[in-house]
Amino acid sequence: MTPDRRDAAGGQPSSQWGCLRLSSRLLLAGQILYIVVTQFHAGGDANDHHAIFAAYAENAIWSAVHVGQFAGMAMLLAGLVALSFALDQEDEAARWLGRVGGAAAVAALALYGALQAVDGVALKQAVNAWASAPEGEKAARFASAEAIRWLEWGMRSYQDFAMGLALLLFAAAIARTAWTARPVGWLMGLCGLAYLAQGWVAGTQGFTTVQSAAIVLSWVLGLAWMIWLAVAASRRRREGEKPSD
Repeated sequence: MTPDRRDAAGGQPSSQWGCLRLSSRLLLAGQILYIVVTQFHAGGDANDHHAIFAAYAENAIWSAVHVGQFAGMAMLLAGLVALSFALDQEDEAARWLGRVGGAAAVAALALYGALQAVDGVALKQAVNAWASAPEGEKAARFASAEAIRWLEWGMRSYQDFAMGLALLLFAAAIARTAWTARPVGWLMGLCGLAYLAQGWVAGTQGFTTVQSAAIVLSWVLGLAWMIWLAVAASRRRREGEKPSD
């Protein structure tokens, strides 16, 4: 059996740093893509269903925005899975925290795909049908669209819970490593808590201003720990490229 190649800096397998670099790039690219694409999402009071459904029906780029959001989230969650491989060289507790975190990330991606199917496809078709229905059918069409909206609340709630759980598990794993600053784990943990808050609010109140604030908070915290992780990965690469004595 061929032993792992070790880097020159810390005696860690070079494959670990390769996974870490891949993870940091996917995480940051996915988060930035998601934030940028979401700026093109139709806006308004999301809990005022008559007004917001009318805005959705008129939106011509609805499908493209939701595909873009899915792409960004898929990249972000793939970055978490790559991070779980980077943690495979750590102690047993960190390894298992990373593996369970990776499983939670996969679950979060599956839930997000279902969420986008409900929001990006089913809800759009329902609001289009409501907007174009004759007056006598509008009440029934609106009720159908609203039922889909409530299903979206549930999907979003549990996707946020899965995402928050994944981040908390990774935060605990990162806190056990020696190759990155402990505050990275703290920021990841706070980001995970922000996702849990989003999930609770979405499931109990819908898409309120409180939920929107939690979303923005998770973006800020996410960018902070992702950039810090990317810097740590870059530093490890430079140190690993130095010739050993």
